[in-house]
Amino acid sequence: MKFTFVTLFQNIVEGYFQDSILKRAIQKDILHVGYINPRDFSDSKHNKVDDTAVGGGAGMVMYPQPLYDTLDALKSEDEDVHVVFLTPVAKPFKQNDAKRLAKKSHIAFVSGRYEGIDERVIEKYADEVFSIGDYILTGGELASLVMCDAIARNVNGVLGNSDSLTTESFETPLLEAPSFSKPKDYQENCVPSEYLKGNHSRIRSLKLVLSECKTKFFRPEQLLKHRTRKSYEK
Repeated sequence: MKFTFVTLFQNIVEGYFQDSILKRAIQKDILHVGYINPRDFSDSKHNKVDDTAVGGGAGMVMYPQPLYDTLDALKSEDEDVHVVFLTPVAKPFKQNDAKRLAKKSHIAFVSGRYEGIDERVIEKYADEVFSIGDYILTGGELASLVMCDAIARNVNGVLGNSDSLTTESFETPLLEAPSFSKPKDYQENCVPSEYLKGNHSRIRSLKLVLSECKTKFFRPEQLLKHRTRKSYEK
């Protein structure tokens, strides 16, 4: 699978792939990562990519020409590339989106800067538009990395143990149960005793209870969704 980052600041992005799981996936040729800078496609004298907003307003906006030419070049190389724009004014990115997008062969993330991207670019080139949360970032690069990581770990072969995917939060409406490691007693704070007894059926039951407790505390709307699903299954 290939990820292409359309960004003015490649250095912000590429360091993330220098360590850990995604680095190994790239070394194994499971993932490929590339970068395109819209400045390289600007027809202005000083490689300008932004201009004042029409209609007034604070800040500058990334204007169409550099991005039009960037994305035209990208699509001429791969007409099947799936183009994703990151913006706070979009539908929220969810785990189901990560799993679905992991089946694509090539995804391009377009990262905005300044006050955003001229809407005409998004309307012409976007296959999907996502937000990662109700807050504002300095640019779209971090949001692109969040999406890339979430998608990549669902690509076959990226994780060492694919079973890890089936027990994570958001695979069901419930949040994942708490995890514990050794030692079993650290500074008089103990792992739940049931975890230590080797009865996997009882451990699963306890994890379900703890998962429901955690969901009730942090995401009560998810617990309601879980209970509604269970009532339909009966």
